[in-house]
Amino acid sequence: MHRRKVLGTCGLSALWLAHQLPAQGAVEQEKKGPISQPHAPATMKFIERAFEMRRRAIEYGDQPYGAIIVINDVIVGQSWSRVILDQDPTAHAEISAIRETAQRLASRNLSGAIMYSSSAPCPMCEAAAYWAGIQRLIYGPKGKDAGAPRLCG
Repeated sequence: MHRRKVLGTCGLSALWLAHQLPAQGAVEQEKKGPISQPHAPATMKFIERAFEMRRRAIEYGDQPYGAIIVINDVIVGQSWSRVILDQDPTAHAEISAIRETAQRLASRNLSGAIMYSSSAPCPMCEAAAYWAGIQRLIYGPKGKDAGAPRLCG
């Protein structure tokens, strides 16, 4: 009888814990679905989406950064900072967006893409954009064009 009570309590605890974690699952599921597109593609619409990703990062309890990747005026990847969510110091919004885009396109070559970020990419993120073949970096609330990514700033 005691064993049954312990197992029942463990089962209830597992159900309770699973019910407490839907936000993380929702974060993952949200990233994998189709990407909604702006009605009229334009630099400021893409910057707005990068800032939407920034808002999601804050909502999920992560660092306040967001990024999207666009090819031929179509958003092909997007993400928010996942450093805290994934306990990964390299999971900046820009790198997470590059990873997601590469997975969605099944290619590590993102030649011709433009990355829009909520803030200026750090040297690590700029190097990642360089190695991915991203053509241009645009960042900040006014859409500053930083040109092509470079290695070592």
